[in-house]
Amino acid sequence: MGRRRKQEEEHENHERWLVSYADFITLLFAFFVVMYALSSINEGKYKVLSDSLVNAFKNSTAQDGGQPIVVMQGAPIVLPKPIVKADAAPENRAKEAARGVQREKMRNVASDIMRALQPLVAQGKVRLLETSRGVTIEINDSVLFAPGQARLQTQSNQALGAVAEVLADSDFPITIEGHTDNVPIATVQFPSNWELSAVRATTVLRLFNERGVGAERLTAIGYGETRPVETNITAEGRARNRRVSILIDSERPEEPMELGAKAISGGAP
Repeated sequence: MGRRRKQEEEHENHERWLVSYADFITLLFAFFVVMYALSSINEGKYKVLSDSLVNAFKNSTAQDGGQPIVVMQGAPIVLPKPIVKADAAPENRAKEAARGVQREKMRNVASDIMRALQPLVAQGKVRLLETSRGVTIEINDSVLFAPGQARLQTQSNQALGAVAEVLADSDFPITIEGHTDNVPIATVQFPSNWELSAVRATTVLRLFNERGVGAERLTAIGYGETRPVETNITAEGRARNRRVSILIDSERPEEPMELGAKAISGGAP
């Protein structure tokens, strides 16, 4: 009995672990096969995408406005839709047309004034300037006033009278601006250049009103020395800065709208 038991123990299978190991290796091999298959599919997709991008950039053309037209091999050309701007509202077009008519009329008025002042224009004493607001006629103060004075000289009444006749037949707002150089003045009547420029502008305003220009259309402003157009270092520059400007405004003043306490406080209750 002892010998038989010994023989059975000698024939016992000690390599059963190889079965489990073989199964594990098989599963691991299957796993790597599946992973390799997946990676091959993704690589193919990425290659197709890469080729498409390369072909797109090689065959792209440009259209006005900076929009590219992409031409891909084997695919139809797709043109971008044109950007259609919405047409302006009829009232906006009407306003623009009215502004154009107003500015043209304003230019005609300015041309009539320049013809009336042609001798002074030829001497360089009068200049015509066009701005976003309208047309400005600059008259050198030596034509109108004696140095340090705000009373119109006799010869200037005729020139300004001709200007007033042209302005009286129009309906544009008129702003008269007085300007001086930086030489200080300190008299009983004019303590500073502010007063001198303001009184000079008002003097021209009064003459216009007396010659038929409606007072509701007239505004006088004195800027003193604060808005020079040339340097005040030279005598020529100072002479250029001493001027009266007549602005023919092409824009109508808008009706004021009351904001109210709520709007002023930022809408807080």
